[in-house]
Amino acid sequence: MWAFISWALLLLLGLAAAFFLLYCAYIQYTHMKYDHIPGPPRESFIMGHTPTMMKLAKNNELVYDFFLDCAEKYGPVVRINGFHKVFVIVSSPEAIKELLMTNKHPKDKFYDQIFNLFGVRFLGKGLLTDRDYDHWHKQRRIMDPAFSRPYLMGLMGTFNEKAEELMEKLNEKADNKTEVKMHDLLNRMTLDVIAKVAFDMELNALHDDKTPFPRAILMAMRGLIELREPLGQFMPSKKKVIQEIRDSIRLLRNTGKECIERRQKMVQDGVEVPTDILTQILKGGALEDDGDIELLIDNFITFFIAGQETTANQLAFVVQELARHPEILQKVQAEVDEVIGSRRHVETDDLPKLRYLSQVLKETLRLYPPVPGTPRLLEDDFTVGGLKIPKNTTVAVYSYITGRLEQFFKDPLTFDPDRFSRDAPKPYFTYFPFSLGSRSCIGQIFSQMEAKVVMAKLLQRFDFELVEDQTFKILDTGTLRPMEGARCRLRVREKQ
Repeated sequence: MWAFISWALLLLLGLAAAFFLLYCAYIQYTHMKYDHIPGPPRESFIMGHTPTMMKLAKNNELVYDFFLDCAEKYGPVVRINGFHKVFVIVSSPEAIKELLMTNKHPKDKFYDQIFNLFGVRFLGKGLLTDRDYDHWHKQRRIMDPAFSRPYLMGLMGTFNEKAEELMEKLNEKADNKTEVKMHDLLNRMTLDVIAKVAFDMELNALHDDKTPFPRAILMAMRGLIELREPLGQFMPSKKKVIQEIRDSIRLLRNTGKECIERRQKMVQDGVEVPTDILTQILKGGALEDDGDIELLIDNFITFFIAGQETTANQLAFVVQELARHPEILQKVQAEVDEVIGSRRHVETDDLPKLRYLSQVLKETLRLYPPVPGTPRLLEDDFTVGGLKIPKNTTVAVYSYITGRLEQFFKDPLTFDPDRFSRDAPKPYFTYFPFSLGSRSCIGQIFSQMEAKVVMAKLLQRFDFELVEDQTFKILDTGTLRPMEGARCRLRVREKQ
């Protein structure tokens, strides 16, 4: 009996050793395919650069700064190893143009990974994650009316209404003493906006501290970060976090289901419904053969999160940078005073006149794109700067990197809105905070209209300065946000 057990153990050990040797041989084979591409020395033969990235995450350091350092040191094509997989970072404008402006190379398989998160369906096959170009294109055409200029102009009332609620909330705290975490309030306001204009929901998140939605969105996005540690979900220390991620996604999807079913009933009863995002989602679902409500919920979640998270993050960075640069703050306030005056309602016709504010918003996105980049999967071999990247390779392009490279933007870490003045040279495929090409963000005009209305009101009404001893580190929660939330003290402006 014991002899049999011993032989069985030896056999298992032998198989494990053989498997390990085969795996090492496969890693070596992968190295040989990519070692002609420059990149930082690997910390480990098996794990590649994974220990570096895990260390950065543990210390709340930004992995994109590591990638930026690599691009500065090794050039426009950089190899990053992780176990048996390799992905390549490209920062060549010509290559970015090819990757994003054509449809030759589909979105990477990473987007399949966020179909589910830890066993719970997350973004599924929504507009962001759908890798099937034909199916995605059909969805996009159906959604376009909800982002047309006439419809967006009709949202100005809601933008003003919700922004005004934020101003009233800030007015209560504008004693030049109270510390205000601007990101938290902006986050809640943008959540109220997207709920109202996209789904006709009144969440009242700005005034309801107990609403679960801001936390649920944060935790759902946290799941994207946890994916970077494939074995993390099996660690006892991660059990509580993973469960909260699952619960948060379920809450969001259940909310979406209730909202969709309520709208479907309105349509069946002949009630007139708005041409909003939810109506377009239902139209898209009507064209699907299987009528699966889960597909409708995928798009609900996509717009619910994307329409809130990125705008709030951008606005928080705008506040932070204006508070750090009083001369720029005064200049943009002067423009708002000239265009808006003392009016409380920002009109559609006011938006194009706020040119310097537009420059401030663009410069903020250059330094702090909430979505730092996007990956593509090469369908064919791809050559950049004489270096051949094999087909079936994941290639990542990062606006965060190109926006901070000296060869594209002089003195890149300086906040300078004049980079985007009318007379300044236009960036050549190095500035793409909303991506580029056919798969660029459908909501970018929506987002920037909302941002302008909020900032115009804020600049019109308040002066603000940052709380002392504040770091300016960036937190990666799936999107980029100020780590300390842009903590400010506000005071009402004397002249409005």
